Amino acid sequence: MTSVDERLVHEAADRYGVPGPVVQEVMARSRPCLHLVPYESLSPSRRENARPVGRSGGLPLLAYGTNWPEPEVREPLVLSLDCAALPHDVLDIELPADGHLLFFTAIEYPPESSVVLHVPAGAPTTERSATYEFHDESMEITVYEPGDLYPVAGLSLDRELGPTTSAFLHEIGDGEALYRFREAVRDAASGETRVGGCVQLGGFSDPWDMAPDEGDFVLLAQIPGQAIDYDVFTMNLIVGTRQDIAARQYASLQYDQQC
Repeated sequence: MTSVDERLVHEAADRYGVPGPVVQEVMARSRPCLHLVPYESLSPSRRENARPVGRSGGLPLLAYGTNWPEPEVREPLVLSLDCAALPHDVLDIELPADGHLLFFTAIEYPPESSVVLHVPAGAPTTERSATYEFHDESMEITVYEPGDLYPVAGLSLDRELGPTTSAFLHEIGDGEALYRFREAVRDAASGETRVGGCVQLGGFSDPWDMAPDEGDFVLLAQIPGQAIDYDVFTMNLIVGTRQDIAARQYASLQYDQQC
């Protein structure tokens, strides 16, 4: 699980005038997450031994006999994860221990189909072409520039405020101090690494509209369009139940694109 330096948390609380009971409630309602960032976003202290755990864009490596998902409307590959390389002691959702997770979806327009696919470890694979034939017509799938992604453990805070925090907010009448404190807590969890606008696994979503991770649904992945293509301004959210995610029932996942 993601750990946060308690000293930094209490220093932030003192700096913004947030009382102890509010601090305890905020931290108790937090969830760990994993940010996937490009190398240049890593803090200098993290760069020396950094190893990538995933890739944005590129072409998929699929097992022999496995076709590109959705043969009629083929969505681009936006994210590949090396499950064995992921730090598995961080998240509170269960991802595969090995193999690769591939995320296919459109980020520029409302996707007609979205798929998460697990390629088992050791399966012979081959890189698939972005060109295919459909009704005797040559079709071309969008291929985004590939880029290595590096893991940074982080902390996400519940969007819904607890009763103690709500009472404090009502008392001070201005949410600026509370907002600054919450931002300081998130910054303390990820250190000096810039995680804004990056891919996020697990934790609470940070939606632009209605949050899809409500009730029984939790966030699997949050993929900002700019994390794949700098000129695309969308937020792509993939959610499912904890049970379906753990059982690799990825066909049961739900996808929400916000712009």
